[in-house]
Amino acid sequence: MKIKHKSHFTNINTKELFGVLPDNNAIHSYKLTNKNGMQATIIDYGATVTSLMIPLENGELIDVVLGFDNLDKYLKSYSLSGAPYFGAIIGRYAGRINNGAFTLNDKTYLLNKNNNNHSIHGGIVGFSQKRWEVKTITEGENPSITMTLLSPANEENYPGDLSVSLTYTLSEDNEFQLEYNATTTADTIINLTNHSYFNLNGHGSSVADQEMIVNSDKILETTHENIPTGNILNLLNHPFDFRTPANCPPIIDNSFVIETKNDIAAALYSPTNGLRMTVYTDQPSVHVFVGGNCSTEIKGKENVTYHSLSGICFEAQNYPDAPNHSNFPNSILKKEDKYHHKTIYKFQSI
Repeated sequence: MKIKHKSHFTNINTKELFGVLPDNNAIHSYKLTNKNGMQATIIDYGATVTSLMIPLENGELIDVVLGFDNLDKYLKSYSLSGAPYFGAIIGRYAGRINNGAFTLNDKTYLLNKNNNNHSIHGGIVGFSQKRWEVKTITEGENPSITMTLLSPANEENYPGDLSVSLTYTLSEDNEFQLEYNATTTADTIINLTNHSYFNLNGHGSSVADQEMIVNSDKILETTHENIPTGNILNLLNHPFDFRTPANCPPIIDNSFVIETKNDIAAALYSPTNGLRMTVYTDQPSVHVFVGGNCSTEIKGKENVTYHSLSGICFEAQNYPDAPNHSNFPNSILKKEDKYHHKTIYKFQSI
């Protein structure tokens, strides 16, 4: 059954107060809706995706991302020993940087450490905990929102003033598109991604019975602390060879090498409701992580208790720790260059 909705030329995008930060800055939520009834809700705290409602064939709308229903819970989640980063934009550098250090232009930078002896996801206060500025919102076909963030030089000890622009777009083909742009006043390193946890059965379910594909025959080798060694492993006969569909594993936190551009990077399918999500990206890796557990301290949306199989992340990005490995893809953004990254999550019932 097809869903009938009001014309998408009417103003169905909404802005609402979501909460107030300790510094008294208000945080708002912004809802985008396409002509099919697909809805994305984003807050300007961390440019975070709090909800992604997908229409099913039977007319039901299902929320396929994990999140919280108020700002206080997001703030509190970053004090957990394993902060979940639900739906947030990660920067300046997604993933781990070994010993919180890298060398650029013969100078060694010592980053703030927030993961054992390492730096992860931008440091103690990364882009996920910043208030972003809303620059533009478009309505009608392919509604979008563009947010910007200025990260000043020496924030978390990274060099250069980094200016980031991010546009979320809902296409009329039920694509959730993310497009990142950035410039810097001095050579720096950069690796941006979105940290949404997906569950095609709905955010209050489990991903255990969902089938995943990762279009990759190589994976990064890591230490026991999940730091890349610099070696790249072939996935032939490896338990994480997902070139053919297999159930989501109970534990995974690994970076897959993506070598085919403009092709499927990864996919997730729910046999329960027939919903499929396909991931496309121009990035050299997709980091796959299953999780969502934020203990019994913080309840998720709709008072749901999230657990270790609540959701799965497909983080399209550069390799973790790339600044420290000459054989990894370039992670340096020079002051005369521009950073650009596009990732698409497409939803369809099959």
